[in-house]
Amino acid sequence: MNKDIKYFGIDISHLVFDVTDSDGNYYQFKNKVSGFNKFKKLLNCNSHCVMEATGYYHYQLAYYLFENDKKVSVENPLAVKRFIQMRLSKIKTDKSDSKLICAYAEQVELKLWKGSSKEVQESLQITRALSVYTKQRTMLKNKLHGESVLGEPSKAVVRSLKRSLRQLDKEVGTLEEKLLLLVKESHKDLFTRIKTIPGIGRKTAIMLIVLTGGFERFSSAGELCSYAGLTPVIRQSGSSVKGRPRISKMGNQKLRNLLFMCSFSACKYNKSCRALYERIVAKGKSKKLALIAVCNKLLKQAFAIAKSGLIFDNEYKSKLAKI
Repeated sequence: MNKDIKYFGIDISHLVFDVTDSDGNYYQFKNKVSGFNKFKKLLNCNSHCVMEATGYYHYQLAYYLFENDKKVSVENPLAVKRFIQMRLSKIKTDKSDSKLICAYAEQVELKLWKGSSKEVQESLQITRALSVYTKQRTMLKNKLHGESVLGEPSKAVVRSLKRSLRQLDKEVGTLEEKLLLLVKESHKDLFTRIKTIPGIGRKTAIMLIVLTGGFERFSSAGELCSYAGLTPVIRQSGSSVKGRPRISKMGNQKLRNLLFMCSFSACKYNKSCRALYERIVAKGKSKKLALIAVCNKLLKQAFAIAKSGLIFDNEYKSKLAKI
């Protein structure tokens, strides 16, 4: 903790944001530009604002502070939650949360938030919209299947469902083309190189680049695997309680699901992934565990490709292993 810095813990909701500073002073402002302007008057060069990544609500304030040259950190909500639990606080209000976020800021090493370019922001928005549309398509297809098993399904209902599906397909296609264009504009070379990895197709390469910020958000392959929720969690207590190691599943679910689908293809066409899969299965381990290991391998290969500037070569995997 730097004694010269005055921390401001911020808890944001849809309409307002609550603030508690290092001196214990409490404030509340509207979550819009007029409120941001009033809050800025409290800040100087020694101020450091800290907030949680709360869905969409924190973005406007975070960018406002960043663009006005104020120090701001956007922290993982899980890290803040664990800190609050350690404090054994029984009070749960916006005011208490802002106070605890301020206390959290005073005791941990914070990273300054840098924001993202407009292209990156748009790419993430498109990704989220595509996720919504994908779920809607699945629901409509399930509904169509349900109607088809009826003896005499309503023709009007079936026509309506098919019409909605066609419209969704059109919207998905339009957004996917726009996302591809954005990725090619900002990471054309990286996109081309990631696609050389056997098992990773165009869609997964796009999502890897978008969700990792072109792999710039991570300094090691281990960090990236943790982000995807593919790192093992060991459950052991004393000498009597031993649980099976499982993946954490606390990372990015979309990225994890994409990699799992890619693992099937990688086991066929990616030599090092196939060797890893066969080695684990030969030890009597489950095929699912082997596929998860392949997911890790693919992610590490992608990280190595991104950082090295090389393209993938099955015959020269040792070069990547040294990175």
